[in-house]
Amino acid sequence: MLRLLGRDDEQRRLELLFGNARNGHGGSLLITGEPGIGKTALLEATTTGAAGLRLIRLDGFESEMELPFAAIQRLTIPLSGHFPALPDRQREAIRVASGLAEGPPPDRFLVGLGVLGLFAAAAGEVPIVCAVDDAHLLDQESLDVMAFVARRIAVEPVALLFAARDEDGLASRLAGVPELLLEGLAQESATALLLRSLSAPIDPASAAAIARATGGNPLALIDLAEEARDMTGLGFGDDPIPVGRRLEAHYARRLGHTDPRVRLWVLLAAADTTGNLDLITSAARELGLDDEVAERAEAIGLVELHETVRFRHPLVRSAAYNASSGTDRRRTHRGLAKAAAALGMVELEAWHAAKATVGTDARVADRLEHAADLAARRGGFASRASILTRAAELTPSGPVRNSRLVGAAEAALAVGAVKVAGDLLAHVDESTAGPVEQGRAIVVRCALAMFSADARLLPSAAAELVRAADAFQGRDLERERRALLRAYEACAVSDRLTAGISQEDLGRRISAGAAGGGPYAEILAGIGALILLPYEEAVPRVRAAFDTILTLPDHEMMHMGSAIAALGAFLWDDGRRRAGLARAAAAAREMGALQALDTLLWVISLAELMGGSIRLAQEAMEQVREVRLAMGYDAEHVINASLMSWTGSPRHVVLAIAEGANALGFGGVGATAVGAVGLRDLAEGAYRDAYDRLRPLIVNPFLQVTPIEYPDFVEAAVRSGHAAEARPVVDELLARAEANGSAWCRGVAQRSLALISDAAAAEACYTSAVEALGTTTVEIDLARTHLLYGEWLRRQRRRREAGEQFQLAIGLFERNGADMFVPRTKAELEAVGLKAAARSGSELPDLTTQELTIARLAGQGHTNAEIAATLFISANTVDYHLRKVFQRLGISSRRQLADKLRESRGT
Repeated sequence: MLRLLGRDDEQRRLELLFGNARNGHGGSLLITGEPGIGKTALLEATTTGAAGLRLIRLDGFESEMELPFAAIQRLTIPLSGHFPALPDRQREAIRVASGLAEGPPPDRFLVGLGVLGLFAAAAGEVPIVCAVDDAHLLDQESLDVMAFVARRIAVEPVALLFAARDEDGLASRLAGVPELLLEGLAQESATALLLRSLSAPIDPASAAAIARATGGNPLALIDLAEEARDMTGLGFGDDPIPVGRRLEAHYARRLGHTDPRVRLWVLLAAADTTGNLDLITSAARELGLDDEVAERAEAIGLVELHETVRFRHPLVRSAAYNASSGTDRRRTHRGLAKAAAALGMVELEAWHAAKATVGTDARVADRLEHAADLAARRGGFASRASILTRAAELTPSGPVRNSRLVGAAEAALAVGAVKVAGDLLAHVDESTAGPVEQGRAIVVRCALAMFSADARLLPSAAAELVRAADAFQGRDLERERRALLRAYEACAVSDRLTAGISQEDLGRRISAGAAGGGPYAEILAGIGALILLPYEEAVPRVRAAFDTILTLPDHEMMHMGSAIAALGAFLWDDGRRRAGLARAAAAAREMGALQALDTLLWVISLAELMGGSIRLAQEAMEQVREVRLAMGYDAEHVINASLMSWTGSPRHVVLAIAEGANALGFGGVGATAVGAVGLRDLAEGAYRDAYDRLRPLIVNPFLQVTPIEYPDFVEAAVRSGHAAEARPVVDELLARAEANGSAWCRGVAQRSLALISDAAAAEACYTSAVEALGTTTVEIDLARTHLLYGEWLRRQRRRREAGEQFQLAIGLFERNGADMFVPRTKAELEAVGLKAAARSGSELPDLTTQELTIARLAGQGHTNAEIAATLFISANTVDYHLRKVFQRLGISSRRQLADKLRESRGT
């Protein structure tokens, strides 16, 4: 194995990485360092050190940074024989992203799943090392894909090695990948390398000083060895010399002594940097350079000609480009643009044409915009943002320039580049922007406010989005309707903190936007009715809107999570709400749309907390953490305050989070957290506290959210001596149940009625509530009904019947993770002289969170491929974890696994 002087520690890290790959445990490593510090040599060590492993190299090129998925296209060529192993959607995603097929723009994370699958399939034959050099020069989409793969490699025999300079926040974009900062050689090794590189001896003191001055940079010690003799005073100070600049100047001097035609050819290769020899040769001919010039350039020793052109070091390319005149650079870019056009490389032609332009040029800007559109069709929204930004720079001031700036901001926002999007909007000239561009800018600003928790804008986001809809009115119907949907969602986020527009005005504007036909008109009409109309009048329109959402195609429905949750809650339609959200999440998973899935999982968790299962809410949040990790975010900061209250976090912590959310403008988060603490007070029998906490939410209601809290308030009011306040709330619940026909609503309405009824009427209400709720998915409400019915029976001295109700309640509470109600229920059971049955099991405590999630999905009958798509891991990883689960549980089949899971939940 090739070893570097003084690099034993780094070498051991590589050996461990390779050894793990051979043993079937994947891993990744990011090597960073200054120019010439030795990362390339370490990658060469990979070539000889990865014995028994298949080496795949992937280099980053500067010019490809504007071409979406360019590196992925090159990467998948040697792996193309394994395409049949991929699911159809992943295979097509890679083909579309690579420009090899037409289709819907794929999400970059779906492409990532496909690449992960290709690696897994290929590694089934021989373990793989993929060495990515100059990773900082990968196009943004390819870097996101490779980062995703690096984070999801687990049990595949694949080692993924990145080498790069930490530029433009590279390390943060590769978050989750272990980093090795490569420093200079130790003094002794650096001096030895210098002395070995010199053609004539030098005194040891000077050699040591020079080695110290270069910071042990191996490339500087080798390539500057002879020059170092004559560097007056070099190395006798405390600080290292600026090695990068000296090396670049060194290479520039070497180029300066060559034939001008050779120098022009090297500049041409540096300006291209794709390494495409056919393209460079064609461009050279455009500039009057024959093939013999290329051979002379290779003879200099700074480039190598194979199928591609490779430079000795990136600083050689920098030297060739930076040392040339602007005139020569533009000349080479014009030659490359013509060559790219002749070869049908539309995006590359536009990029080089832009580089060859001084000032503004509307025609070149138009070509760049076309290239940006092509990038978007391949799912390259980061590239679209970059290309449109350059197009805007080439566009004269006016509406077209503004449109391109806003379009670039929209594309940047789509990939989470929040700061970039904000900076682009800052350059929009409001005085020359047309109404549509102004509206688009508002929509982006509001999205940025949501993403970055901007307390200045969040409360007024609904009003701002209505202003955007007004700007679109009569000009762009689709954008107008989308803005109105977002305005409603923004209002739901800010809740009672919404500023700048009343609920009534919002409802009227949404209803006005429903003019005309189509599904989105139906949806807006339903939302408008939800806000404006009396409940019984609103129900038919809301139901029609809900039906319409549930019939949307998957790629549209996956963006409608908030509307599904809201309309489903308004109708008290627990079954279709849960099914609709599950289908939307499945669609997002299938399409690899992790950002959409992240939002949906949050919505699912909150929905389950308001009439559902705490266990399912927890599972959704666990999946949020997995999704965040897959995207490279810190999953430790995923906090659901309402769920925290349900699962035992101290009240003061939950309430502090609620206050913080309110301060940022997230009124919905604050209100639901307070409501969850009130419910916890109720569960623990602190009825007065529950009443005090819930009453403000009822007195100041908010759309579809407050009625879900009516049953909680009724119980708190009755048990704290405020039964008179409960009566009108019960009447409203009964009226709603009559209007919507929901078994869930009828059940909680009858339970609430029982609480304010005399003994003669109460039992019929309780039995009616149990019967209705028994047909729903809201098992916690059913459990609470059993508990209240049992308490009523105990007061009637019907101890045996009361005990039966308490036992049923305990089973349901435990099965659904609503443990905060269990102590009260057990106390009631003991009061009738009985003890709770021993809990049959827990959530399989010997399993990790990921193992438990995989076990649950497998127990529900999902295949390994389906589980892999759900969790954004490979099927190999699923199989590995399932084998561990089977071993730990002492089982051998999925049927036995399903039985174990049922036993653990007491079902």
